[in-house]
Amino acid sequence: MSDVTGAVVAVSRNDAYTFTKPNRDAIVLVAGLGVEGDIHAGVTVRHRSRVAADPSQPNLRQVHLIQAELFDEVAGKGYEVPAGGLGENVTTRGIDLLSLPRGTILRFGTPTESTPTESASGDSASGDSASGDSVRGEAALVVGARGEVGLGARAEGEAAQNTTRPGTGGRGEARQGVDAPGEATRAGCAPGEAGAGAGAGAAAVSGRGETARTVSAPAEAVDAPGALDAVGVGVALAGVLEAATGAVLDAATGRAAAAVVGAVGRETGSGDGRAAVVVAGLRNPCAQINGFRPGLLKEVLGRDRGGETVRKAGVMGVVLRGGVVRPGDPVAVELPPGVREPLERV
Repeated sequence: MSDVTGAVVAVSRNDAYTFTKPNRDAIVLVAGLGVEGDIHAGVTVRHRSRVAADPSQPNLRQVHLIQAELFDEVAGKGYEVPAGGLGENVTTRGIDLLSLPRGTILRFGTPTESTPTESASGDSASGDSASGDSVRGEAALVVGARGEVGLGARAEGEAAQNTTRPGTGGRGEARQGVDAPGEATRAGCAPGEAGAGAGAGAAAVSGRGETARTVSAPAEAVDAPGALDAVGVGVALAGVLEAATGAVLDAATGRAAAAVVGAVGRETGSGDGRAAVVVAGLRNPCAQINGFRPGLLKEVLGRDRGGETVRKAGVMGVVLRGGVVRPGDPVAVELPPGVREPLERV
């Protein structure tokens, strides 16, 4: 938990593909989907460049947030950018969004007490199976040697069990620590981004039968049947995580998906009913920004002294808990436990 707090300056949405989004009196976050009535809401990617590259990719860009301090900064250089001007859904103040670690949870509104969400079957979202049996331990997003991603579970002291699905071809077999045969494909990415197998850190493409590598994330409980149930995820986020298991993800997207799994595990049984978004990564600024304000792109996309890419056009997240968000709402920052890793583009 962190004592860092900020506030919502503006909220915006649009049901059509436009670069800017009009301000609203309020928006409604829908768990696992995004902003109700917004063109970018959905389980799989909705941004047009991503859809064109690979429409099966999971939508880890459901909500776009930008800190108002960026608009103050560029205003000093002659660029007038209103809230919603860069297409963000939530404009904040008082939080350095860009410095947040992957998997940070942002909670909107005044703290409230609630009980764990119940599924249609009456089971709580704490991860207990219908039979009441559960295996406490570690949930994992399993990435095969060919880039396949599956949701698996590792009980205390046991090897990871995983179900990996190749992006193209193959049988999608369930194995223990071994990827199913199949071929990797380039992950969907915007122009200028590296996909799987096309850059340092991308999932390796190699021969059949190689041991899968596992990106682990803590979970409250792990159920026996089914990969999704095994991670103890709530019904609401099952769709986007199922999309992650069915697509070939590049390395950065795989890490972002694993962070979402970790946030789901931490959220289980938390009792906090506020609307919440888990931060998955950075927006990758595109040339459309120069169409909005000529020359503005260079202010939000550049390189640091070490030659590393710097992206300043906000962060992208997945809705963890639904609810109404309004201008003036407080925003609480909940940092992930353990090693805190910097945001990458998603």
